[in-house]
Amino acid sequence: MKNSFSLLLGVLLLLGTQAVYAQIGPPPPGGGAPVDGGASLLVAAGIAYGAKKLRDSRRNRKTNNTNDQGSLPS
Repeated sequence: MKNSFSLLLGVLLLLGTQAVYAQIGPPPPGGGAPVDGGASLLVAAGIAYGAKKLRDSRRNRKTNNTNDQGSLPS
């Protein structure tokens, strides 16, 4: 059983390497994948998210400061 498994694994590895070598020629020049489509949307979403977090942080800090000033003993 172990020998037949080893033989089967060896044959599959040999056939797998032949499939790797059976590729079509090199891609045409200048035919790279477009990067601008999704990357610019991700950058814009990151900037918007950062701006919202900064605005919320400043708003919370301002609210906390006014609450602290009102709770001082007279």
